[in-house]
Amino acid sequence: MLDIIKVSALFVLMVLLLRRKWNVGYVLLLSAFLLSASYLMPPARMLLVIRDAAVEPVTVKLLVALTAIRVFELILRERDILKEMMASARALLRRRRAVMVSMPLLIGLLPSVGGAYFSAPMVEESSKGADLSPEEKGFINYWFRHPWEYVLPLYPGIVLASAITGMEMRHLIVSNASYALMVALTGFAFSMRGAGGRHPQAGGVSRKGLLSFLPVAAVLLMVMALRIELHWALLAGLAGLFVFYRYGPKEILRALRYGLSSEVIVLIGGAMLFKEAMEASGAIENISGFFGRAGIPLMPMLFVLPFSAGLLTGLTVGFVGSTFPLLLSFMAAPSLPAVSFAFASGFVGVLLSPVHVCLVLTREYFKADLWGMYRRTIPASALIMAVAALQYLLLRRMAP
Repeated sequence: MLDIIKVSALFVLMVLLLRRKWNVGYVLLLSAFLLSASYLMPPARMLLVIRDAAVEPVTVKLLVALTAIRVFELILRERDILKEMMASARALLRRRRAVMVSMPLLIGLLPSVGGAYFSAPMVEESSKGADLSPEEKGFINYWFRHPWEYVLPLYPGIVLASAITGMEMRHLIVSNASYALMVALTGFAFSMRGAGGRHPQAGGVSRKGLLSFLPVAAVLLMVMALRIELHWALLAGLAGLFVFYRYGPKEILRALRYGLSSEVIVLIGGAMLFKEAMEASGAIENISGFFGRAGIPLMPMLFVLPFSAGLLTGLTVGFVGSTFPLLLSFMAAPSLPAVSFAFASGFVGVLLSPVHVCLVLTREYFKADLWGMYRRTIPASALIMAVAALQYLLLRRMAP
């Protein structure tokens, strides 16, 4: 029971610090040291924990992957690849609804803070002539940029979840695909009833426009079909982009410096050190034994902890980094149904969080009433969780 009190108090502190806009990596680093201190871990043992976290192969892979993701995003932005994709979507799609949705969907391919503010004017322009309220336009811009975070390995949240739990990325993507699909389906179900008709810019698409989709598609193909690990797939994709755009040594070095930021290093260091500290302190073993003896069901814990952290912080890496090491203590061994359900729960919390940056920026741009947007996001989120719960129960029943 004492272990529960210690870890619960630490979890509350982490959430409070994240709500005060502390960097996620620094919060995890501080939490790792506080956890070690609460278990009276000797300095020599703590040094071994730091060493184990640093030399863990997963740490290296995670560092390479997140650095490559930042470089990938930089190239897509600087070379106007995303603009080509959006122009192609406007030219190719024939229905107004499809054009409106394509804007936040395409902007959402890049894990950049504030992207919602970039797609908002495009949604506004595409909705001209349609009978849509500010709240409905805000919902469209906000909701349709977020299915990718469930499945796209360009987002650090799913990469971190895979690294912490040991789940293969492609398996996690496949399992999370139903949630991404539900984001899209609920988006159409709760909006755009007054946005029918053909879009005036529908027409043909250029060869250059079609090729603009290739970089992202190539990474997904390597991870999903060829079963190449994410860090190798990203490095291969970057090598192709460097060659295609004729990057010189100075440009490559500049891009790599951008990718290898202190923010990435601190995030990875904090996440992996917290995970190692949870294991080395004995907290995971003790809490696992307590829940096993008490007979507390796993499913409520898989929902409550990630959802609460996501709701209070509005950050995917926040709920993954703070709750997934703890959730591992509730399982005899990490299982795909449990990890996927926990990820669905946490990200629904993020989607509903009033401090989620995308929600704040979208509401500000459209001057929308927050409750008016929540009238759509809450039932849509409930449907996603219903699918997640059903999938979890079915996969558990099918497991050998």
